[in-house]
Amino acid sequence: MVSQKGAQFFDGPPLEKLAPTGPTSAAPSLSAQAWTDGGAAESGCGTSSAAHEVASVGETAFVAMVAGETSGDLLAGLLLDGLTTRWPAMTSAGIGGAHMARRGFQAWWPSDKLAVRGYVEVLRHYREIVGIRQLLKARLLNPPDGRRPDIFIGVDAPDFNLDLEGDLKAAGIKTVHFISPAVWAWRADRVEKIRRSVDHVLCIFPFEPALLAAHGIAATYVGHPLANVIPMRPDRAAARARLGLQDEDTVVAILPGSRKSEIQYLAERFFNAARHIGRAQPAIKFIVPAIPALKALIGQAAARSGMRGAVQIVDGQSHTVLAACDATLIASGTATLEAALFKRPMVIAYNMNWLSWHIMRRKKLQPWVGLPNILCRDFVVPELLQDAATPEALAQAVLQWVDDKSAAPEKIVALEQRFTRLHAELQRDTSQLATDAIEKILEG
Repeated sequence: MVSQKGAQFFDGPPLEKLAPTGPTSAAPSLSAQAWTDGGAAESGCGTSSAAHEVASVGETAFVAMVAGETSGDLLAGLLLDGLTTRWPAMTSAGIGGAHMARRGFQAWWPSDKLAVRGYVEVLRHYREIVGIRQLLKARLLNPPDGRRPDIFIGVDAPDFNLDLEGDLKAAGIKTVHFISPAVWAWRADRVEKIRRSVDHVLCIFPFEPALLAAHGIAATYVGHPLANVIPMRPDRAAARARLGLQDEDTVVAILPGSRKSEIQYLAERFFNAARHIGRAQPAIKFIVPAIPALKALIGQAAARSGMRGAVQIVDGQSHTVLAACDATLIASGTATLEAALFKRPMVIAYNMNWLSWHIMRRKKLQPWVGLPNILCRDFVVPELLQDAATPEALAQAVLQWVDDKSAAPEKIVALEQRFTRLHAELQRDTSQLATDAIEKILEG
């Protein structure tokens, strides 16, 4: 249900607008037992006074967080680096993933529970998602140990987080939203909900604070965390050595998404495109980074396309794969910005349930979908969406980049220069800037 992720079709509709009517809309039980049955572990965050004051600002703060899906987990993990460096004794809990857990975060529910994109897809998971939100709200407002959070930070996932933030803010809990909903790209009507729901927004793009300020929303530009993680000059040779690839190989990376629904809609399409590419240029090597939970599905899609033996599927290592490749066929999402920061030519594609597609495209405010194009305000890389994303068209677009490497190297150089400028614009000390802003909110 996440992700920033720009104008790409990341979010489903507001959950409350999808509520079924009649007896099936009843919320799950909010008993203390339900917290445990719902997969939530005890927070172990200690007790607090009724005054609910922050001791020494953030030193002993309890920070509640929700990060949706893989990309939100990654960004939240980087944010936690700054928070725990400044306040080693702070505790954090809520909904998160492996990156957050490695920073000591207690995940009461895994972030992949929120990894749903599109109207129809959200409908299928509506009861479970809303049930989790209700249980989480109850746990935060009426915690078993009596300790409410000192602050709540919602990381992306606006359709889940904004309603939760609004309820928590109304109950006196300070709320921060990290990664502004892309109201400048689509669904501009969410501005009012943001104003009602959050005390502060941490923005990852430089133009967002002024836009939000015009609507009475306090915001701080903190840069994009990935701009600090990804080197300005990626080491292609070292990445290839780690993956067992040769310097002279022509390598195409295939990234069909990080959600199960994306794999179902895109993986086989991408592998069929790879088959066409391989027929045109048999020497090309294909490599696919796969999160462990989706590796089997990706392998099955490759097998159905007759490509299982022709692609190298690796566990994770998406950054290594992007550093190693000459070009990438990639699902619209945060990964496209990562590819841009690695200065790699790409073809952005997406396909989804047809009804979700028709609803969402009517809400789009800009001509671009991919983040690199949105931020550059130009079609610097191709976008092939929905019916246009045929295997043949995808293959042709990727082969154009591969051919340009030798036939028109100036195009590759120009793209790399454009992405280098973008990288510099997004590079800030995100962890420190975000922590500074959070500290001010805690003190206020």
